[in-house]
Amino acid sequence: MDGPARRLILMRHGKCRRGDEGLGDHRRQLDPDGREQCLRVAGVLRARGWIPDAVVSSDALRTRQTWASMEGAFDRDIAVRFSSELYLAGLGALQASAEGWDVAWSTVLAMGHNPGWQAAASVLSGVPVGFSTATAALLEGEDVRWGRALESPWRLVELVRPGGI
Repeated sequence: MDGPARRLILMRHGKCRRGDEGLGDHRRQLDPDGREQCLRVAGVLRARGWIPDAVVSSDALRTRQTWASMEGAFDRDIAVRFSSELYLAGLGALQASAEGWDVAWSTVLAMGHNPGWQAAASVLSGVPVGFSTATAALLEGEDVRWGRALESPWRLVELVRPGGI
């Protein structure tokens, strides 16, 4: 493998509609601005060469819609796993999920929610990181096994914020 052994993109879902509270949190939907945010972030990932081999995501409707807004920006088949264990989760659930990730995946896009994703990015990188909607933290790590890699320090390469694109 050239370069770092692992690339992890931690991304928060796009902006959600207001007034969907009657549906319950798990079924909240992206609003049109949220869909546009996700598309812009996908364009930056593609331009930077951070194209995921796999997506692991919360199974909430808003994270599913975040991926649906992004997937057309990439020119290859990408493995996708939606999991209830990543709904409103943090680093511990991400580490548990990583135990089952394919060693052949060099870049994984993990989509989730705050405050868990913001805290995970901060712990992994050792740098305080804030996540507004559709923010993506681009992280590089060295361990070849995903499960062990998420127990080691990572380097924060860039924060991609849709407002700055």
